[in-house]
Amino acid sequence: MTSRKPIAVATDDSPQSQAAVLWAARRAEKAGLPLVLLHVVDDRWVAEPYPWFGVLEEAGDQLLKTAAGRIRGATPVPVTTRLLTGSVGGSLAKYSRKASMLVIGSGSGHLGGTLADRALQVAASAKVPVAVVGTQDLAGRSGVVVGIDGSAESTQAVAYAAAEADREGDELTVVYAIRMPDPLTDAGLAPASLSDMISEEERVVLSEAVAGLEEDYPDLKVRRVLETELDPVDALVQAAGRARMLVVGSRGRGGFKRLLLGSTAHGVLKHLPCPTIITRIQSSKNRA
Repeated sequence: MTSRKPIAVATDDSPQSQAAVLWAARRAEKAGLPLVLLHVVDDRWVAEPYPWFGVLEEAGDQLLKTAAGRIRGATPVPVTTRLLTGSVGGSLAKYSRKASMLVIGSGSGHLGGTLADRALQVAASAKVPVAVVGTQDLAGRSGVVVGIDGSAESTQAVAYAAAEADREGDELTVVYAIRMPDPLTDAGLAPASLSDMISEEERVVLSEAVAGLEEDYPDLKVRRVLETELDPVDALVQAAGRARMLVVGSRGRGGFKRLLLGSTAHGVLKHLPCPTIITRIQSSKNRA
């Protein structure tokens, strides 16, 4: 068995988490990594003594056994299980230190019902890349889309996405969405040539974002998209509509350092177009 860190996936046996477990298992098999199935029993509201809390733990153990049995019957990847207790977001984020990637479903009862709450907390707090997987049919999809804005976070996102696309023989689409001055509402407030100046400057940012990719990945096909009509969230969701994966950085240019998850990443996760990976600034030898 490999000594590299496993891929960890949270489950509650909902349709979303079942899709996440299957996606994580397939990725672990391709990467030659073991898989760890996690379930969290939320004990924040439990005060001792509550003997029936053990019933919740037993149910959680059985859920993990059932989920592991499905995977063991479908893939040769080594599978283990781990029952966690505590807050869901905090427990998963803490466990992420032991994994190379954390995979979660796109909103379920286990994660608080919607991505606006606990799943976003997980994506914001985890120490490794977080993959958020929905129930979309991925058959026939291809290509990797990555959003950039010139920040250090987006630079790392491009590196991650390029390696992903090259490994699978996919096309990489690099999307940079900016707001240009409106010729009607901004008339008289800025020089007529301002839009051209901004467009040229941002094309430089886009070019810099993909600089070096041809040398690192000579067979990788890279498509650049400078979007001036849609906001970043809409641009990425639209571009990734038929992609097999979307990659975004945890924060963007101009974001507040105290905010663990930027507005673009937040918005994309609330309108998930495909499996989406949130990358973050850190050095890691064990990327999955």
